[in-house]
Amino acid sequence: MNSKKRLVVLSGAGVSAESGIKTFRDSGGLWEGHDVMEVASPQGWRRNQALVQDFYNQRRKQARECLPNAAHRALADLEEFFEVDIITQNVDDLHERAGSTKVLHLHGELSKARSSMDPKLVYELDHWEIKAGDKCEKGSQLRPHIVWFGEEVPMMIPAINLAKKADFFLVIGTSLQVYPAAGLVDYVPNQAKLFLIDPNGAALSMRRSVKVFSENATSGMEKVKAILMGNL
Repeated sequence: MNSKKRLVVLSGAGVSAESGIKTFRDSGGLWEGHDVMEVASPQGWRRNQALVQDFYNQRRKQARECLPNAAHRALADLEEFFEVDIITQNVDDLHERAGSTKVLHLHGELSKARSSMDPKLVYELDHWEIKAGDKCEKGSQLRPHIVWFGEEVPMMIPAINLAKKADFFLVIGTSLQVYPAAGLVDYVPNQAKLFLIDPNGAALSMRRSVKVFSENATSGMEKVKAILMGNL
């Protein structure tokens, strides 16, 4: 019988940022020099597929050049002592490369492509690019497996189910401004202990006790890990 307590983690761009992956929220709505709606919306895709494909091809190359940081590794190490489920808003694979084995990607994955006609047809990419003419089995152009603005978040229900099972719930690297992901904290059991690691930690206003660490992901994670280990 597994007696490990369950740690559910909601991670955001602040974790990947310390590995060198930029986020559009750092620069007034621009993402690598592009208006986010040009490269992260169905309308942008319809207007200029070549621009969108090139943008994500470049993001894949950037992500592959980055390495997991101490926060990623600390979360992976905690699997020895807890049932750890990571719900991430990030589209990179740094959690997996650090060793985490249960990672749910809310907003898609750079390492995958999907049919532009049937969103259920998803494919692992064995290279860094999706090119014009790369098609799914039904004959439609492949697109990035990314949840764009205005699209449904199909993994929200599984994420909610995980939040409901938490003994400990950790929010790291996100200021909880992006919905529906930010609403996950509302499903955490009342008896669960909540932690928030974010330089702008005061942004989380809740009607329950939250241990806030207003610092970056790596330094905050050291402190949370020590607290969690003290609860064994």
